Amino acid sequence: MNILSPPTARLAIEVVHDLVCPWCYLGVRRLMRTLRRRPDLLFDLTWRPFLLNPDMPRAGMARNDYVIRKFGGEDRAQRLYASIADIGQAEGINFRFNLIQRTPSSVDAHRLVRLASWSNRADAAVDALFAAHFSEGRDIGDVGTLADIAGEIGLDAQEAAAFLLSNEEVDAVHADNLRAHRLGINGVPCFVIAGRHAIAGAQEPEVIERLLDVAMVDGGEEPF
Repeated sequence: MNILSPPTARLAIEVVHDLVCPWCYLGVRRLMRTLRRRPDLLFDLTWRPFLLNPDMPRAGMARNDYVIRKFGGEDRAQRLYASIADIGQAEGINFRFNLIQRTPSSVDAHRLVRLASWSNRADAAVDALFAAHFSEGRDIGDVGTLADIAGEIGLDAQEAAAFLLSNEEVDAVHADNLRAHRLGINGVPCFVIAGRHAIAGAQEPEVIERLLDVAMVDGGEEPF
């Protein structure tokens, strides 16, 4: 180690996302790919919930009903999904929208991410939840399914189920969602770097990398 070298920058990266948002899955995958190719960067990831469907019943709704309400019909949805699936292939994501039978409320899935963060497993939880919903067609609004996913990433499944059956962290998820809107975040994914630089959308890695470099030069952090 060269003692005259400056310390490696450590960036706070806040990922504002929803676990039922395909663009978030793409954006997060691109963010992680960008970070892997920049070993010079040290970073701390914080996962911030955003509720695309804040009025969704906690039990979710049938996918067909959701598609009609959201897109006006199956044809429009299929065209959009086909486009997203093509983009996903380039990122190694196998979107299988046809397997999704119910559109869940994402509140409990976000709560699981918060629980996982207490054991430094939040990154794994986010990846597992995205894959479960978009590639495997599992209902990530169902407590049993979420408990199974918790076990798959190394958490205690029974403890996760007990946590999810309580109301713990429900208010915190809604508070973070409200805070995002108050900060002017109206779409996700949104990446907030060092508390002051933000970029929205499933941006290409080159765009994300430029923002990271700007944040490194600018320095300083402010809490989200």
